[in-house]
Amino acid sequence: MADTPPPALPVQTTSLKAQLRRAERLKKLRYGALIAPLALFLIFTFLWPIIGLLNKAVDNPEVHTALPATTKALAGWSQQGLPDEAAYAALQADLIQAKGSEELAAAAKRLNMERTGMRSLIMNSARKLAAEPPTGPAKAALIEMDARWGESDTWQLVARNARAHTDHYLLTALDLRRDEAGHIVGAPEGEGVFLDVFGRTLWMSFVVTLCCCVLGFPVAYLLARLPARTSNLLMICVLLPFWTSILVRVAAWIVILQDGGLVNQALMALGVIDQPLHLVFNRIGVYISMVHILLPFMILPLYSVMKGISPVYLRAAVSLGCPPFKSFWKVYFPMTVPGLAAGGILVFILSIGYYITPALLGGPKEQMVSYFVAFYTNETINWGMAAALSALLLVAISVLYTVYNRLVGNTTFAAKSR
Repeated sequence: MADTPPPALPVQTTSLKAQLRRAERLKKLRYGALIAPLALFLIFTFLWPIIGLLNKAVDNPEVHTALPATTKALAGWSQQGLPDEAAYAALQADLIQAKGSEELAAAAKRLNMERTGMRSLIMNSARKLAAEPPTGPAKAALIEMDARWGESDTWQLVARNARAHTDHYLLTALDLRRDEAGHIVGAPEGEGVFLDVFGRTLWMSFVVTLCCCVLGFPVAYLLARLPARTSNLLMICVLLPFWTSILVRVAAWIVILQDGGLVNQALMALGVIDQPLHLVFNRIGVYISMVHILLPFMILPLYSVMKGISPVYLRAAVSLGCPPFKSFWKVYFPMTVPGLAAGGILVFILSIGYYITPALLGGPKEQMVSYFVAFYTNETINWGMAAALSALLLVAISVLYTVYNRLVGNTTFAAKSR
């Protein structure tokens, strides 16, 4: 008997499957339409600025914009000896054409960052060439005009900075630089300051975070154990600093901590000290103000975690014969680690980027990385250096957060498994 073909699916069943697929596609499109505004918002307000910041840290447009023909002529140069006549002629033409332009001034300033005297060399050569254009060979004319054009180090510097991207700013932010041969070496003694600044920033942020942990834990524990009415009243006191500007709070601490302020007057009236303590324009004042400002960011995550911990656990441990302090340390404290970790990382990240408090309450030795970012942005208009410092700070925070999250995550998981 011949095999009979399987019966064809009814038209109604095929149509139902198509309708289901169409409904799934429409559902996905609706979900995508709901998520799209948030995704675009995050891209343009978060990812795009970070990408622009990282690009600015390595962007090097000045030389190749002001000296395009020279950049092209030096593209195949081996950087040994002196370039050929074509490179000298290209430089001569670029200097004559760019004389008096903002692009040439920016290129001269950029080269002067790596070697003092390059700005005067570029600007004077452009002025002399524009006043009396030479008729003979460009190489001989430029060397006769200034002997530095006959040095290979000068041309190596120009060729190195003619690239569209550079590591100069990142190396400077790490107290490194490139020597005349292009090798990475340490900055000369007395010129490297940024590693100390980064170390100071991380250390001060760690101290502030530790102080907030020590002070915030008992406050959050008290708020979690008190009746709701009393706890809500005290929570208003915790949130009260949020209603006042940071600048106003820093100014108030200057008044309170100065030599004739309330703190020194009270200590002298009690006979604790004979002379006023110096509590402002040093690290002590910075620590006090930053801890006061950031303490609520530690208390709130701790309180939210502690509020969800039932007191039954402690009573059960004590009833089984465990001493009160050991019960607290072995039973209660491990359950508060997520709140402690969240508050700690929040306070640390906020304090690592502080600018106003160290600038107003601290001295020169208390300035953090943010001070130098503001200095290069507002004073010297060196966007590359400001972006490099910001990028390195971002990388440091990301690395520390990854390590911290891994360690705290493992600790939290182990505590929960117990």
